[in-house]
Amino acid sequence: MELTKLLPLIISNNELHAKWLNTLSLMENTGARKISACEDPLTVTYIILKHAAEEHRHAFYLKKQIEKVEGYPCPTYQPDYLLAPAQSRYYLNQLDIGVCRYLKRQLGLKGKDLRFAAYLLVTYAIEVRADELYPIYQEALEKAGSKVNVKSIILEEEGHLEEMITQLKNFSQDWQLHAGKAVELEAGLFHNWIEALATGLTL
Repeated sequence: MELTKLLPLIISNNELHAKWLNTLSLMENTGARKISACEDPLTVTYIILKHAAEEHRHAFYLKKQIEKVEGYPCPTYQPDYLLAPAQSRYYLNQLDIGVCRYLKRQLGLKGKDLRFAAYLLVTYAIEVRADELYPIYQEALEKAGSKVNVKSIILEEEGHLEEMITQLKNFSQDWQLHAGKAVELEAGLFHNWIEALATGLTL
């Protein structure tokens, strides 16, 4: 099922919508934590700190948006408060593993060089996805007349993508080749995630 068809079904049901917001919050928080985990204690840059802080803020903002969906608080990230909990929880980890394997095989990277390169490629792929997902979600929210709003996230994610491209250009002349592989890996995970979401809605 396509995201454009899936989201109206989710938004029309308060319980599903609250869990959707909580699921997005979980994934933003996971991303923020992974960014922080790859930081070098001595050479961490302004951009990395900024990016981690903004991803944490997105996680918090999405949690706050749940208050606009009446009757279904989602106090934690426990499975009962998520959609497709297993796929959602391990989405980024699976992408990170796939990208690390690629970088080891293609570039022979290891240690902190591997962690930083994986941060660049994984984050790029996720920002490409966010630049697609959040505008589609916002459009669906507006059509449904929902009080929920993600416009502020859309603006920041656009900035993140530009920042990642700048960093990737400094990382490698072949950045587009490597970034394309990360996007390819993410596309497979995204397809599986959407299928899991759709299956969950029919239960």
